[in-house]
Amino acid sequence: MKSFRFSYLLIAVCFGLVLPALSQEGALTTDPPKGVTADQIIQKFAAKEKVFKEARDNYTFRQDVKVDTVDGDTVTGEYREVFDVTYDNQGHHLENVVFAPQNTLQEILMTPEDLQDIRHTMPFVLTSDEIGDYDILYVGQQQEDELHCYVFDIAPKKIESKRRYFQGRIWVDDKDLQIVKTFGKPVPETHKKNNENLFPKFTTWREQVDGQYWFPAYTEADDTLHFRKGSYQDVHIHDIIKYTDYKRFGSKSKVTFQGQEAPGGPEKEKPQSK
Repeated sequence: MKSFRFSYLLIAVCFGLVLPALSQEGALTTDPPKGVTADQIIQKFAAKEKVFKEARDNYTFRQDVKVDTVDGDTVTGEYREVFDVTYDNQGHHLENVVFAPQNTLQEILMTPEDLQDIRHTMPFVLTSDEIGDYDILYVGQQQEDELHCYVFDIAPKKIESKRRYFQGRIWVDDKDLQIVKTFGKPVPETHKKNNENLFPKFTTWREQVDGQYWFPAYTEADDTLHFRKGSYQDVHIHDIIKYTDYKRFGSKSKVTFQGQEAPGGPEKEKPQSK
């Protein structure tokens, strides 16, 4: 069972982004891959990502979302939502909200783009159907805990209306050829005079489920949004998103995390469309 050990140290600035380090992160080297080209790696991991995406659509799981605004050590507002992703008998995707206290955020609003990013951009997937939408640059190799990874920088080639994109860096395990870590931010942002919609840089780590799929396990964002207008121009936000209780839909398969069988999830209420 492969996994990451998390720490939250900040290291040097690269491409304008401060990269959160894992507990045993090696130095980034620019060595070319051996026995394979960078383009071949891209094609292979994108194909694996397509399989992963299709597989994840057959798993139920719980997503725990917390978005805080922070002033020093004081939390000034919080958005919280816990929901179970399930399916009906026809396989339709359902979200059953199990915990959603009153939203106390005052300095920022949770926009439709924020909610879309929480569900889709932060647990980022880059499949063979989507690689044509991105410029993908091989930057080297790096050890992430016990994983040896190929490292790529990616950015959307163009921005289409009403679509959300990821811009940043991905780490691809050189054995399983799946993305195991992402760091970057959702784009595009809006910088209009009376409409500013900004988004934080985030890191998502994955863990291996059922011995073959690298599913999102933990996302953290710790960033300051710099607004040009309004009462709150510099807003420090801290997001934590946890993905737990992965279970294959309609089966009794076991799910392990860090070498141990994950405990069963709580008794589910009857799923309802959200």
